[in-house]
Amino acid sequence: MSRLSAMERTLAMVLAGGLGERLYPLTKTKAKPAVAFGAIYRIIDFTLSNCLHSGVRRLFVLTQHKSLPLDRHLRLGWSNLFRAELGEFLESVPPQQRLVREWYRGTADAVFQNIDLLSHERPQFVLILSGDHVYRMDYRAMLDFHLTKGAEVTIACTTVPRSEASRFGVMEVDRNDRIIGFEEKPSNPKPLPDDPDHSLISMGIYLFNTETLVRAVIKDAKRRDSSHDFGKDVLPDLVRNHARLFAFNIRRELPPLFHYWQDIGTLDSYYQAHMELLQPDPPLPLHQDEWAIRTYLPPLPPAVLRGRARIRNVLLAPGCVVEEGAVVEDSVLSYGVHVGAGATVTSCILLPYVRVGTKARLFRTIVDEEVTIPDGEVIGADPEAERRRFAVTESGIVAVPAGVAFQPTSVQLKCL
Repeated sequence: MSRLSAMERTLAMVLAGGLGERLYPLTKTKAKPAVAFGAIYRIIDFTLSNCLHSGVRRLFVLTQHKSLPLDRHLRLGWSNLFRAELGEFLESVPPQQRLVREWYRGTADAVFQNIDLLSHERPQFVLILSGDHVYRMDYRAMLDFHLTKGAEVTIACTTVPRSEASRFGVMEVDRNDRIIGFEEKPSNPKPLPDDPDHSLISMGIYLFNTETLVRAVIKDAKRRDSSHDFGKDVLPDLVRNHARLFAFNIRRELPPLFHYWQDIGTLDSYYQAHMELLQPDPPLPLHQDEWAIRTYLPPLPPAVLRGRARIRNVLLAPGCVVEEGAVVEDSVLSYGVHVGAGATVTSCILLPYVRVGTKARLFRTIVDEEVTIPDGEVIGADPEAERRRFAVTESGIVAVPAGVAFQPTSVQLKCL
């Protein structure tokens, strides 16, 4: 089977319905895949761009919690790229409750509740993708690997320090890359045979033969002791029953452009990923024509620096205005941001349409969309004091949520 014909027989199901509780308050009003990232993108843009580049033209996006902003982004930026007359589509699918009178109980249950979609489309292969990871992936190479190995399931994986591996699904493989052990978030992650300081972890990207997928999720749905999750339940069960599961190691199988992968699961990891974008040689190079990330941007004018405004080491999106005397350093300014005269913004992430008042000062702060920071306000200078007002991470990053109003004469906040 040629690569082209195999890709034409592949369908993607993008899991995009999680609460994203660890990324709160950025997920207060929207699903995690719809959270802004990298000045102009939404997190889901990375997964969808991978699909476009790889030739995957049939996509179901399985939504659930706070889905309106995500649905709007898909409609404005993505739906018009697919030609129905050629059998292509990108469709947003909320829980239909046809088989289970509940919302999705887990990642595997989300697929189980939409088996009718697979019956209608009849793909030979199904890509199960997460809509809330930031990475590049050539799924064609993964499919080639899957076919060469004669796999029933292929799991994309990477290596991380063993000290960090307990946050992920950890795999054991034999010399032929066949998976012989799989543990979800183990307290004592198994190391690599040739590297005791690192473990092989699942990236949450699965390529299934459709028949194997359907059997597995039906079996799982019947289990009362299951949490109906791929990592916790379905994949370990397949390994125990000697199914042909193989590990696709991106660091070995793909060129360096594709080695970056981040599960932006916490405010600290979200912040750190943005700060890495500001490095001279960032691990995720956005200024690459070879594998461009597509998104939707509203029509906006060029960015403007007024008078003696000063910026250094900044990602500056369209529609930004930095007024006279403002200083912005080591920060990411998303589209439509306005920084007032004499304000200071240092090591911050400002999401779309944030307004920073005159002579306000922000340090190591994430400001959610459409928040207005009052004139003269100071945020981030004293993280301990900020804990009484905002969410503050273990590393001292302050997160200012949407839907708050500053008292004009007090630093206290009133939640709307």
